[in-house]
Amino acid sequence: MSASRTRGLIGASLVVAVLGVTAACGDESGSSGPAAQPTPTPTPTPTLPTASATPPTPSGTPSTDCPETITAVRKSVDAAVWGKGTAKSAFQPVSVTICQYDAKASGQDYATVTTKRTTKQATDLFALVNSAKPQPKKPGFCTKELGPTYVLRFTDNDRGVLSYTAEAFGCHRLVATSFEGQGKPGDLAAPRATTPELLKSLGLR
Repeated sequence: MSASRTRGLIGASLVVAVLGVTAACGDESGSSGPAAQPTPTPTPTPTLPTASATPPTPSGTPSTDCPETITAVRKSVDAAVWGKGTAKSAFQPVSVTICQYDAKASGQDYATVTTKRTTKQATDLFALVNSAKPQPKKPGFCTKELGPTYVLRFTDNDRGVLSYTAEAFGCHRLVATSFEGQGKPGDLAAPRATTPELLKSLGLR
C-alpha cells in the first residue's frame, strides 16, 4: 500500500472519531435556552357592594288591633297639652290590647308585639295608668336610654276604645291620645309620667 493512501485512511478515521465524540456529547451551544419563568397570577379586583334601590321593609305589620305606625304614635304624644285634662279617667275597661313598638322603631314601623288582657288584668292595668300623677309641664329632663313604646287600647262594654301611649325610655311620657266609639270616658286624662309599677306590668307577657 502506498504512503499517500495510508495517510488518507488515517485522516478519514480521525474525522469519523471526531464526529462520534461530538454526537455523543451533544451540542453545548445553549439549545435548551433559559429556564421558563412562572407567569404571575393577576390579583382579582374586589367587587364593591352596590346600594339597593329598594327601601327597607318596615318592622311589624298593620292590624285592626294596632293600626298605627310609630310616626303617627309619636305625633299624637307630641301634640299633647301638658297641664290640661282630668286627674283620673272615668273609663271602665273590660279588655286591653297592648301594642309594643321596638326601641329603634322609626318611620313606617308598626308594633311587633301584640298582647291582650281581659277582665281583672285589664282593670288592674288601667288602675296603674290612673294612679300616675298628672304633670303640669312637659318633662324638662329626658334620658338618652333606649326602650320600647307601648300603646294601650282599652275597650269598654260599649266598644269604646280609649288609647294611651307609654314610653319606657327618654321622657317617660304617659299620654291619653284618643277615644273612639260610643263609650263615655269624659275628658281625656291629663298627661303624666310612667311609673316603675306600670312599666313592670307592661313588661309581663
